[in-house]
Amino acid sequence: MESAKVIAAVARLVRDVGLAEELAQDALVAALEQWPQSGVPRNPGAWLTATAKNRAVDALRRKEVLRRKIDELGHELAVEGDGAGAVPDVDAALDDDIGDDLLRLVFTACHPVLSTEARVALTLRLLGGLSTKEIARAFLVPEPTVAQRIVRAKRTLAEAKVPFEVPQGLELAGRLSSVLEVVYLVFNEGYSATAGEDWMRPALCEEALRLGRILAELAPAEAEVHGLVALMEIQASRAGARTGPAGEPVLLLDQDRGRWDHVLIRRGLAALERAEALGTARGPYRLQAEIAACHARARTAEETDWVRIAALYAVLAQVTPSPVVELNRAVAVGMALGPARGLALVDELTAEPALKAYHLLPSVRGDLLARLGRYPEAAEEFRRAASLTGNGREQTLLLARAAACAAAADGGA
Repeated sequence: MESAKVIAAVARLVRDVGLAEELAQDALVAALEQWPQSGVPRNPGAWLTATAKNRAVDALRRKEVLRRKIDELGHELAVEGDGAGAVPDVDAALDDDIGDDLLRLVFTACHPVLSTEARVALTLRLLGGLSTKEIARAFLVPEPTVAQRIVRAKRTLAEAKVPFEVPQGLELAGRLSSVLEVVYLVFNEGYSATAGEDWMRPALCEEALRLGRILAELAPAEAEVHGLVALMEIQASRAGARTGPAGEPVLLLDQDRGRWDHVLIRRGLAALERAEALGTARGPYRLQAEIAACHARARTAEETDWVRIAALYAVLAQVTPSPVVELNRAVAVGMALGPARGLALVDELTAEPALKAYHLLPSVRGDLLARLGRYPEAAEEFRRAASLTGNGREQTLLLARAAACAAAADGGA
C-alpha cells in the first residue's frame, strides 16, 4: 500500500525510477527484518520512506554524485531565474507533499516515450504494486515478456533523461491524455477481457478505479480526470449484473438493474458533476461518462434515453473521430430510430480497415439483422463475430445467439 509513495519520494531525489524502486524494495526488506523484533512503527509509511531516503543518500554518496546532483539542481533553479521553488537541502526536497511526488511518478510511468504496453506494465508495477507475475496473468502474456517490458521501460526513461516532474502549460494536456489512456486501458481489460475464459477481471477494474481516484485528488482542476473517474465508476457499478450464475455474460439490456451498485453510480454522477462544474470543453471521457449516466439513470432498459445517447455519440465523433465511436453511434441510432437506420450506418463501416478484425462489428450487425427478422444473415454474422473474439465466454454467447437465429429461421420457414 505504501510502495508507490515510497518510490515517488525517492525518485525525486535520485531522478531514476528503476533505482527508486530498488531502494524502496530495500526498505521493505529492512522492515521485514526489523519489525518482527522492534514492532511495527506507528507510521509505517514514514518509516519506509525515511529508510529508503537514507539508503538513497548513502548510495549517492558512495558514487560521489550527491554534490553533482545538488549542483545540477541548483543550476537548473538558477537558470529558471527567480529561484522560485528552490529547496535548501535534500531532506527538504523529500519532505514536500507526497501528493506532488505521486503525481510526478504517474506522469513519468506514463510518459509517451514508452510504448503503450510498457506504460501499462510500468504503471501497474510502480503505482499498483502488482508483481510481474500478477501483471502477466492479468493480460495473459508470458511473465518474461512483462519483465522485459518493465526493464526496457526503466532503461528508456533513464536513457531519454525523462524529468521527474509534472509537465506544465501546453505540454500538460498531451501528457495527461497519455496518463488517462493507460488508466482506461487497464480498466477496459478488466471490464471486457480481450482473451481467456473470464468475461471480466475485476481486480484490474478495481486497480484502474484506485488509480483514477488518486489522480482526481492530485489533479482536481482537470475535468477529463473527473470525467474518466465518472465513466469508470458508473461502468463498474454494473459488474455484479454482467455475469450469470455460471459466469456467462449478461448483456446490458438484459441485466437485472437491481444488482447494479448504486453507491458506485452515485459516486460516478458526483464525479461527472465535478467535471461539468469546471466549465471547460467536453472531452471524450466526460462525453462517455454522460452516455454511461444515461444508462445509470434509467430504471429499466425501456426508459433509456437513446435519442440523447445518439446525440452524445455524434458529439463524441466530432471530438474524437473513430470507427469504433461510429459503430457505437449506429447502435444508439438503431435503438432510437429503429434497426433499419442503425443497419444503414453499420453497413457504411463494413469496409473500414480498422474494423476488419473487430468482432463487435459483425456482432452489432447480427443484432440489427435479428431485430429486422433477417435471421439467416444474423446467424452468419454472429458466427463470424465468434470466430474473431479471443474471449471464451463471449464466443459461447455469440454462438448461442447464432444458434437462436438459425432456429428462428427454421421456424419461420
